[in-house]
Amino acid sequence: MKRRHLRADALRLVAEVRAARPDVAFGADLIAGFPTETDAMFANTLSLVEEAGLSYLHVFPFSPRPGTPAAKMPQLPRAVVKARAERLRAAGEDALRRHLDGRVGRTVHALVEREGLARAEDFTEVAFAGLAPAGSIVPLTVTGHDGRKALARLAHSPS
Repeated sequence: MKRRHLRADALRLVAEVRAARPDVAFGADLIAGFPTETDAMFANTLSLVEEAGLSYLHVFPFSPRPGTPAAKMPQLPRAVVKARAERLRAAGEDALRRHLDGRVGRTVHALVEREGLARAEDFTEVAFAGLAPAGSIVPLTVTGHDGRKALARLAHSPS
């Protein structure tokens, strides 16, 4: 795909940023089933999710776009592409659950997007009980999660 960086570069960057900000969360957009993707390449991508400690994945199956070099390459069977995308999505769901598990019991500062929904500093989506105006930054105590977003209540700010 003519990427100009290496896997090791990405892992090194993640490690350097985590050394400075241990609570940072990383996400990635991943394509499953690019025409040159071998079983070993796919396994490498799958293992990157855990090695890099990714929290958020956007996975989509490769689909050729007319007129692009990749569209002219021999394509992988659609069933293989779909199966690989499903495996990556499952890995992403597991990664998000691990990320959310690590937030339970913590108080986070989050930007209220609309009533009952906010985003923490690490982009974690947080559903919360209580009233706070959109655009405000509020402390939220994470009490659990539903596998997709943290569940929280407004924390009491110290006076």
